[in-house]
Amino acid sequence: MEAVRSVAIATTTLPPRRLYVLPYLLILPTVFMILSFTVWPTISAVIQSTFRVEGLQKTAQFVGLANYTDLVDPNVDIGQVFPQVFVNTVVFVIITVPVSMALAFLLALMLNRKMKTIALFRFAFFYPVLMPMIGAASLFAFLYADQIGLVNVVLASLHLSTPKWIGGGIALVSVMIVVIWKQVGFYMIIYLAGLQNLPEDVYEAAQLDGANWWVEIRRITWPLLSSTTLFILTSAVAMAFQTVDQLYALGQGGPGDRSNLLLYLIYQRYTDVHNTGYVNAITVILLAILLAFTIVNFLLSEGRVYYASDSE
Repeated sequence: MEAVRSVAIATTTLPPRRLYVLPYLLILPTVFMILSFTVWPTISAVIQSTFRVEGLQKTAQFVGLANYTDLVDPNVDIGQVFPQVFVNTVVFVIITVPVSMALAFLLALMLNRKMKTIALFRFAFFYPVLMPMIGAASLFAFLYADQIGLVNVVLASLHLSTPKWIGGGIALVSVMIVVIWKQVGFYMIIYLAGLQNLPEDVYEAAQLDGANWWVEIRRITWPLLSSTTLFILTSAVAMAFQTVDQLYALGQGGPGDRSNLLLYLIYQRYTDVHNTGYVNAITVILLAILLAFTIVNFLLSEGRVYYASDSE
């Protein structure tokens, strides 16, 4: 408390000009970090996406938007790969994000109660979040193994077909399962924190009016958690587009890029200096998608999202 008082006294005794400049000095380190590690890399990627390294001399030449048009040109090597990977990524996001959020919400509802062993159940569902992504992917790579994998062993014991989980036609589904299993616990904890901060008097009034559990969830819980849902949705989409680690252990995007994703494609192509322009073009597209989604998401949610301060 003494330290707080001393800071307050010091700020009140500052000359008017210094007092005016003080807030800008306090945010200066944050602004520097944002400019250095967010704004400048983005500008650099946009600039480099308009250049292409050609020839044995490896000299960069300005090509304008040619790198972007080549991404959808079937006569170019990258144009034969990018459309498939882009569709994979969109499908991956559309499936994993809603499923992860729905499971997280259901788990949070079930674990939002007072029990002696409830902390153990919460930790059990949250534990996958603590595992490194490559470790979780390696674990599932063993479970997905064709002959000795636990999944196919169980399916064979039930006289069911045993698909090729890695390197087969459902490789993208295999990656989705790992991501959902890994991230549900994280979103569950956020929903659980939101549930425990909801006002109890609203539920008491609803129960007096004869509302059942489904009406409470649909009319009270879900609307009051709209701000939490908005945060989780934005974070989940951003994380889904950044999926890369698990592909190391789960087929490396094969077969034929049918399970490949945009960020892993960037990693695959970045090692060749002749692909630098394409890699930066894909990076700019990825950033544009995330920025557009975030802006549209917040604009559409504005005025319909409940914040705790709204009730004060």
